Amino acid sequence: MKAPLPTIEGVAPSCLRLSCPTGRNILEYLGERFPGIEARIWIERMRRGRVVDERGNPLDPDSRARRGGYVFYYRELEAETPIPFKERLLYRDDHILVVDKPHFLPVVPSGRFLRETLLVRLKKDLSLEDLVPIHRIDRETAGVVVFSHDSATRGEYASLFQAQKVGKVYEALAETLPGMSFPLVRRSRLKEGKPFFRMEEVEGPANSETRIEVIEVRGDMTLYRLIPATGRKHQLRVHMAALGMPIVNDRFYPDAEPAGNDDILQPLKLLARSVSFSDPLTGRHMHFESTRELS
Repeated sequence: MKAPLPTIEGVAPSCLRLSCPTGRNILEYLGERFPGIEARIWIERMRRGRVVDERGNPLDPDSRARRGGYVFYYRELEAETPIPFKERLLYRDDHILVVDKPHFLPVVPSGRFLRETLLVRLKKDLSLEDLVPIHRIDRETAGVVVFSHDSATRGEYASLFQAQKVGKVYEALAETLPGMSFPLVRRSRLKEGKPFFRMEEVEGPANSETRIEVIEVRGDMTLYRLIPATGRKHQLRVHMAALGMPIVNDRFYPDAEPAGNDDILQPLKLLARSVSFSDPLTGRHMHFESTRELS
């Protein structure tokens, strides 16, 4: 379904499918679905024409729902902390865009991040309304991210990542462990842990695999090359911590630190160094490398 509202400064409208009974008051329903947003905020958005149905008809505080219908609206944050690091454009053609993401910048809007995300920044700066990430990396991780800006060919590129036909190489800075032999392969079963944002290793058949190599020994610290064969959430961070060499400045592993503001002087020392694949349209070998370094 095509959104009846335009993208404004990189921010696309959000969409909510109505599951309430037909005839229900829209304002009351929105208040129940989003208890953190006060009625006065919805009323102000409606006054500005930023809450509409799927036909583009403006909704007001007295509007009634149609079960199965849709509400389109703009997500807004009253205050958002600027992230003082810039992305770098590595490659662009008629189908894809490849970007070198800085630490701390989320790929897509979520939670307390909206405009300070890679997707919204790119949409705004490059005027690419149909931009979608083909894959993602953690907010704390820097490095290469691939986007599609052509809906007609998006599926062909996305299928490469889904079928694990993409070569990914990461770099990480962690403690030097004398006596450990490299290269080594870590295989384990990962599942959601506690708190909810962490993963943990459990007994059972392995569903994750990472090859770990040494690039350079720097005294007490070593720069490692990490080559994941699978793409589980936080896989590299969990595997490194389980081996007794957690990545420098990892606030989640091996133990979760108290939530707080980011320390921009202490980024997670994890970098998505490169992405490689055979272009599904031309067959040409594509290889993209981050220009950033871990120090």
